[in-house]
Amino acid sequence: MDLRKLIGNRAFYRRMLSVMIPVLIQNVITNFVNLLDNVMVGQVGTEQMAGVAIINQLIFVFSLCVFGALAGPGIFTAQYFGKGDDKGVSDTFRFKLYLAFAAVVVFITALSVKGDTFISLFLHDDGEGLDLAATAGFARDYLKVMLFQLPPFALVQAYASTLRETGETVVPMKAGIAAVLINVFFNWVLIFGKLGAPALGVVGAAIATVIARVAECAIVVIWTHTHTDGRGYVKHIFSTFAIPSSLLRSVVIMGTPLLLNEFLWSFGMTMLQQCYSVRGLSVVSAISISSTVSNLFFCAFFAMGSTVSIMIGQLLGAGELERAVDEDRKLIAFGVALCTAVGAVMYLVAPLIPEFYNTTDTVKALAGSFLRIVAIMMPLHGFMNACYFTLRCGGKTLITFLFDSAFVWVVNVPTAYCLAHYTGMAIVPFYLIVQLTDLIKVFSGFYLVRSKKWVNNLVSE
Repeated sequence: MDLRKLIGNRAFYRRMLSVMIPVLIQNVITNFVNLLDNVMVGQVGTEQMAGVAIINQLIFVFSLCVFGALAGPGIFTAQYFGKGDDKGVSDTFRFKLYLAFAAVVVFITALSVKGDTFISLFLHDDGEGLDLAATAGFARDYLKVMLFQLPPFALVQAYASTLRETGETVVPMKAGIAAVLINVFFNWVLIFGKLGAPALGVVGAAIATVIARVAECAIVVIWTHTHTDGRGYVKHIFSTFAIPSSLLRSVVIMGTPLLLNEFLWSFGMTMLQQCYSVRGLSVVSAISISSTVSNLFFCAFFAMGSTVSIMIGQLLGAGELERAVDEDRKLIAFGVALCTAVGAVMYLVAPLIPEFYNTTDTVKALAGSFLRIVAIMMPLHGFMNACYFTLRCGGKTLITFLFDSAFVWVVNVPTAYCLAHYTGMAIVPFYLIVQLTDLIKVFSGFYLVRSKKWVNNLVSE
């Protein structure tokens, strides 16, 4: 391939960075604060950190389901905006609100009724002297409060995703920055009992998260409804409660695989964590450290995925199909280069980060090993993520379902389950083998993107 086809001009990179940088900044700040949260809770004790990690894994499933539910209407939002159709955007926005509400009801019910059952799946003794009963208690206390952050989280995602898909990426970024600063402050006050407040430990961390989510939601919602110039769709959101039947049918057909994909993928990731947890509570704590730190570095390809979705979706909606193919190729190339650089930095700092935690030497050593494995895989994750969003913005949601969550359940989870229950393999090579199975996705993603079956204008009529 001619390498010049992988490199854009200055105008291309200016447009790309104008979309990517605000998303990247918001993700970096959010995940950096999550890292600080993790370190703060880790200062209280290993059992507390493990209990919080278990609940955050369950909340992770909820978060991904919200993203998946909103992704279907979001495909149409970007293309309607590219077409200049305000009514179409308002219809998809309204649909997002219904889906967000439904997700909140389902998960609050499930976690309230079956929370103890889910927690018990992650509790296994590894002989390191950690208290399983105490860990379960901390997890239950944390969950009871964290349920209150689900509604504002879902609502702000409906608003913020629409703003991004219609070109407004700065406001969600500013709201995210405000939220994380609020979160850090109240974590410091409520976890450790500063400024005269009681030291609430994991409950304090949960209360801080709820306060931050409410603040973020208020900022985004109020701004959206007080800044309607250039956003005519806002005026029509609540003019009716109906969704056009043609749009409803199209979104259900196209969006259902996305929703199922995010649910099954996040549930699959949770099952992987459960398989790892069979090796003991130390592994749960080490995975918690590794995942939280990794997510900070993953911001690179998360931001590139959003950039691909927004830029290519708008080009497809505007009917500029050849340009979409050309710019997608350049976006993927830039994403891989970026993730290679980020992975190199992550590999170098991997042994240092666990030292900030008040935990055992075993947990620190395992966390460092996991981080280095993830760092090596970073360029491949960047490529796979860009391929996923390319296929998704062109409406190939069934293919993305097979590419993403079906792969997790057909390859990743069975591999992890067999290694966990039918071998005595140590956790580090066990973890490495599961990660390496993603090489299959790299080759299939390359083929699917190169086939150009994703090049579709979904709103031409």
